[in-house]
Amino acid sequence: MQVREAMSSQVLVVGPEHTLRQAARMMSERGIGSAVVIDPDSEGVGIMTERDVLNAIGAGLDCDVERTGAHLTWDVVYAGPEWTVEEAATAMARGGFRHLVVLDGREVAGVISLRDVMRVWATARVVETA
Repeated sequence: MQVREAMSSQVLVVGPEHTLRQAARMMSERGIGSAVVIDPDSEGVGIMTERDVLNAIGAGLDCDVERTGAHLTWDVVYAGPEWTVEEAATAMARGGFRHLVVLDGREVAGVISLRDVMRVWATARVVETA
């Protein structure tokens, strides 16, 4: 199965000036664990995950003051929509992260998470045993 079939195509996009609380609230409302951060003054796409928020709060930082731009990963490993789910899982395991931004050319096409990978594999396992 390809990443395009497993990814979430509805992506939360925030700017680097959103506060951590704003981003966390939007992530919580949507039941997702990451937000894509696009800075119009910078090239590339970053990602902020629930772990980034947790680390900031754990460090005693004020989530009403801290901005997403200071708490995200710019050095992102991107997946292509034509990647297999296995390739995405390997990239996640190798990098130690749970989300991959999916780029189609230079455009954000979606996000694939470890939860998406598990859903695909669990569904395939059920089909195999039926």
